[in-house]
Amino acid sequence: MLVAENITKRFGGITALENVNMELQTGKVNAILGENGAGKSTLMKILSGVYPEYEGRILLNGKQVSFSNPREAQHAGIAIIHQELNLVPYLTITENIFLGHELETSWGVLNRKEMYRRTEELLKRLKLAVSPDSLVSHLKVGQQQVIEIAKALLTDCQVIIMDEPTSAITESEVDVLFTIINELKQENKTIVYISHKLDELFKIADNYIVLRDGRTIESGKMCDVNHDLLIRKMVGREIRITKKENCGKQRPPLLTVRDVSVKHPSQRDALMLKNVSFQLCKGEVIGIFGLMGAGRTELMETIFGLHKYAGNISLDGKDCHFKTPADALKAGFALVPEDRKKDGLILDQCIRHNMSLTVLDKVETGGFLHEKKEHSLADGYIQSLRIKTPSSEQAVKNLSGGNQQKVVLAKYLATQPKVLMLDEPTRGIDINAKNEIYKLIESQAEAGLGVIVVSSEVPEILAVSDRILVMAEGRITAELSIEEANEDKILKAAIPQSL
Repeated sequence: MLVAENITKRFGGITALENVNMELQTGKVNAILGENGAGKSTLMKILSGVYPEYEGRILLNGKQVSFSNPREAQHAGIAIIHQELNLVPYLTITENIFLGHELETSWGVLNRKEMYRRTEELLKRLKLAVSPDSLVSHLKVGQQQVIEIAKALLTDCQVIIMDEPTSAITESEVDVLFTIINELKQENKTIVYISHKLDELFKIADNYIVLRDGRTIESGKMCDVNHDLLIRKMVGREIRITKKENCGKQRPPLLTVRDVSVKHPSQRDALMLKNVSFQLCKGEVIGIFGLMGAGRTELMETIFGLHKYAGNISLDGKDCHFKTPADALKAGFALVPEDRKKDGLILDQCIRHNMSLTVLDKVETGGFLHEKKEHSLADGYIQSLRIKTPSSEQAVKNLSGGNQQKVVLAKYLATQPKVLMLDEPTRGIDINAKNEIYKLIESQAEAGLGVIVVSSEVPEILAVSDRILVMAEGRITAELSIEEANEDKILKAAIPQSL
């Protein structure tokens, strides 16, 4: 269906892709694998018309094609679901899905009734129980990811590129997505699937193509390889992630959260958080697991001063009353947000400006930014966090997802916090970058920080945590030591009682 021949793409002095070759088979799920920065997303953006300038050629159904923009690619039959969400937050779901594909009546006006009906059908197919008139800004990241999938399904494309489509959706939504992918295979569509979740690839993919450092390494059938072999092909060495062992240290308490409740912003008499209580010690890593809507993110945001609450939060024995996140930062809290693109970075700004935003008082002299101090701060974190970039002057939007996440981490580590909260810190990050972030979490805990890690991946929670809290419907439903924790216990506690 689709062939890429000798594709080369450069950004200034950086070669993102070099002589990449691949063939994508009709009626198959073709998995594209590689570390962050391997060139996967760049290649997909070339195939879908986002990047019109490159060397090499693309063949679609045996004919050479080139696209000036994504619209031309869609007309030719290629659709893409981007890893980074590309929705207009203040338009409705219907308006987002039909943006650029609006339906008109015979009178030449928008056929809102028909667009609403078709959106309703798509949402029903994807089992997303929200109104087509809902504003996208009111949806959670996972729900927005489902809307991106719906946009791709609207157009009758022959090639559908899915770049990390499950990075922010629940297991039940993943099952729905896999059912739809199997339906698309039966319709002889070509699916291009990028994911760092290898277990999921073995369930859904037929073929694999490995990229490393912008080059094609190998391709073949998924049935001919195993988990460890694929990792070695991706990174050139063996990497294992195992359950963390209890160090057995007695630690002094650092953060105490007692009977914290938060009202729901739109549902009368409903609560987002209900009498949440826990304690975090110095040098301890607490993992928080829960399904979508469990209240994990809302808990982190409340501690960070984003929501009014009833109850008590104290740090080092002193009560905290934050009106803004700036107050929380000054007190020693840091929150790495779930959505790095929307809440963590200024994408058009360079790395050093992003890193210094939280510590402007440390990089100024006489009320003016001191470039030497700012460069020193940024270069230190680029080296210590192994951020792949030619310099701190690189715009953050040109970095891979994993390196963008490291910039957000640096931005908050620069504040030298006492409590570091990480909401989905490895979302959309490859297994090697994950391992680096796990080591970073461990090193911060060893330095005496209290660390809270929110994750929707059970293996990740088991890999980093000393203790695990499970949430459902705004409550803590289980507290498990790392010795007693296992996947069954965690998932059982995460399922709401109403289900």
